[in-house]
Amino acid sequence: MKARGSAGGSAGQRPGGGTGTMVRLGRVLRLLTLLKLPCCLLELLLSAVAQGQEMYAPHSIRLEGDITLGGLFPVHAKGPPGVPCGDIKKENGIHRLEAMLYALDQINSDPDLLPNVTLGARILDTCSRDTYALEQSLTFVQALIQKDTSDVRCTNGEPPVFVKPEKVVGVIGASGSSVSIMVANILRLFQIPQISYASTAPELSDDRRYDFFSRVVPPDSFQAQAMVDIVKALGWNYVSTLASEGNYGEKGVESFMQISREAGFDTYFTSRTLENNRRNVWFAEYWEENFNCKLTISGSKKEDTDRKCTGQERIGKDSHYEQEGKVQFVIDAVYAMAHALHHMNKDLCADYPGVCPEMEHAGGKKLLKYIRSVNFNGSAGTPVMFNKNGDAPGRYDIFQYHTTNTSTPGYRLIGQWTDDLQLNIDEMQWGKGVREVPSSVCSLPCKPGERKKMVKGMPCCWHCELCDGYQYQADEVTCLLCSYSERPNENRTGCRSIPIVKLEWHSPWAVIPVFLAMLGIIATIFVMATFIRYNDTPIVRASGRELSYVLLTGIFLCYIITFLMIAKPNVAVCSFRRIFLGLGMCISYAALLTKTNRIYRIFEQGKKSVTAPRLISPTSQLAITSSLISVQLLGVFIWFAVDPPNIIIDYDEQKTMNPDQARGVLKCDITDLQIICSLGYSILLMVTCTVYAIKTRGVPENFNEAKPIGFTMYTTCIVWLAFIPIFFGTAQSAEKLYIQTTTLTISMNLSASVALGMLYMPKVYIIIFHPELNVQKRKRSFKAVVTAATMSSRLSHKPSDRPNGEAKTELCENVDPNSPAAKKKYVSYNNLVI
Repeated sequence: MKARGSAGGSAGQRPGGGTGTMVRLGRVLRLLTLLKLPCCLLELLLSAVAQGQEMYAPHSIRLEGDITLGGLFPVHAKGPPGVPCGDIKKENGIHRLEAMLYALDQINSDPDLLPNVTLGARILDTCSRDTYALEQSLTFVQALIQKDTSDVRCTNGEPPVFVKPEKVVGVIGASGSSVSIMVANILRLFQIPQISYASTAPELSDDRRYDFFSRVVPPDSFQAQAMVDIVKALGWNYVSTLASEGNYGEKGVESFMQISREAGFDTYFTSRTLENNRRNVWFAEYWEENFNCKLTISGSKKEDTDRKCTGQERIGKDSHYEQEGKVQFVIDAVYAMAHALHHMNKDLCADYPGVCPEMEHAGGKKLLKYIRSVNFNGSAGTPVMFNKNGDAPGRYDIFQYHTTNTSTPGYRLIGQWTDDLQLNIDEMQWGKGVREVPSSVCSLPCKPGERKKMVKGMPCCWHCELCDGYQYQADEVTCLLCSYSERPNENRTGCRSIPIVKLEWHSPWAVIPVFLAMLGIIATIFVMATFIRYNDTPIVRASGRELSYVLLTGIFLCYIITFLMIAKPNVAVCSFRRIFLGLGMCISYAALLTKTNRIYRIFEQGKKSVTAPRLISPTSQLAITSSLISVQLLGVFIWFAVDPPNIIIDYDEQKTMNPDQARGVLKCDITDLQIICSLGYSILLMVTCTVYAIKTRGVPENFNEAKPIGFTMYTTCIVWLAFIPIFFGTAQSAEKLYIQTTTLTISMNLSASVALGMLYMPKVYIIIFHPELNVQKRKRSFKAVVTAATMSSRLSHKPSDRPNGEAKTELCENVDPNSPAAKKKYVSYNNLVI
């Protein structure tokens, strides 16, 4: 027969007095424990504290037995500052405590489990506070502390007799993880195994720090893994979690559905009364709180009601009752300790009834070995076992609340998790009876070419941002710029080369200049051929044949540059561009400058004397023209030496805001400034020539082309004044290549055409259509020519003598009156050779 335990302590009273000293001692003990001081020093300190505990006599439940188990339960909540304990916790405290008492009763009445051995208990209140629980747990180590009584004597000289406290072989608890961590640090020093029924902190899985700690509930890490597996199985990446302090973590699945409730405990607990449950020193306080009444016993703390308790109230009838979620785990923890002791007793006390001396002195390390080896079916029908870290295997039933297609709405079992997930998706229901799994994502996947801009603190949430401009999507969260010569592809997932363009022959920008240039070339060749054909005629000779051919060559080169400017750039083309860009204009204006300068010097000299000025012969004129041209050529050669010609691809010129319109421009390495510098010398010659044309404006209009040269230079200046703002005004345009090339070539074509049209077309017209005017006149001396020109200049100032603005003259002598020339009223000086 197994002995019945007895209760100790008084009912209806809360722990309270003397706690200030104990709190301070607890803090010192916690510090010494964490510092891992030698056991001898800890034992000395703990001995003093334990004696204080006995004198303080904390309220506890003491059940006598052959083997005593410790119990730690949060019977009370945390108290206000200065008070360790607060209000009583009916479910989390009393239900769990009674579950241990119930389990002990079941074990002690079971003839097959621990036969001839009675389990006792020492159950303490942790008040849901880790420091207070540490102080209370010192009670469990009193029997293991060696006391030196050699110097202690009674008043009569006899040695004192100490009442040896019961030895606690193992502890059931605690509830909160912080409390279990604190208690485990003390119990491991004395090698007392501990089995928790509710502590789930992953930290407690560290077998090196908490080697004597075990638990029948899986750690939170298992639960988190189970939830992650469910989310993955449903294809979700964004979920919201709800948690309430003390309910979900402590009641677990049982707060939804009591599918695994211990039916025997319900019968046991609902039958508890004040008369049959005196062993629970806190039951009277629970009775007052549960039935909202007041007992007449001294020390009652129920002051918020005047209703008296009759003692006839019944749990479950006069009050609501629902089994607390961790009751089954408390029972499993007690049974785990009992099964370990049972196997230990069989191995160490095979032929000995009860607890043999070998088992009594075996120690906690051997008991821990048996605890880690237990394997039995618990109160819920699930296996109870421990891994090497003392953790129970993760076993979760998965429920879903069903409201449709069922007569009784409620939670339905849809799967299980035991190391891996087993989920019946077909049995799941969603809103309005929908069977298809809904999507649960914070953000939809970004489109190609969009990067994820993560939301701070929410790794599964992002905003999609387009990789704009010349950026491409390097990875999910990064946009990078394409290289200088590339642009993003269509979906912006990579880069591709920017197309290379140049001015094409079929482009409208090129067709017009080429057309004008071809007409000019044809006209120039025609004029040159006419002059060569009639090289010895008076008009050709009077025009200055040598400079005329030089001038026509320059005009021809002005037309030719159009084709070089449009041709596909390469080193040879770029070289010719540098040479001929300013050379054609330079040749043309050098010849014209030489002519105007010669006319100016002749008439200026004629005003002073009849002596001809120097350097007016054809050879001298060619020498002067050549020297002027050589300056241009010298500048070009220096340009070649300093910066050899090459081609470049300019990606900046047409790098628009829209990458699809970006183009790389293939062109010669010639800047706008270099173009202007190349033309600058020619423009200087043109301006100088214009100045001389202005100075010689008083010379008779037909004398050696002075007036036609003047009109040519005026028109040319207007053309180039229009060119400069157009050329530089379009420097930032995306069409810069086309506009500037077309403007430059047209300006040069117009300049050449003006010179060709005003200077040579009238002569060609006379040579071809009026050969009768192209006859030899009498040669005159330089003096006669200058005199005639001077008189003509004077006569030109008399308006009455200028029919239609022409000046009459009678300077032609010995001319046949019947000849065509004599019939003409006016005399041309083009036939005068000076």
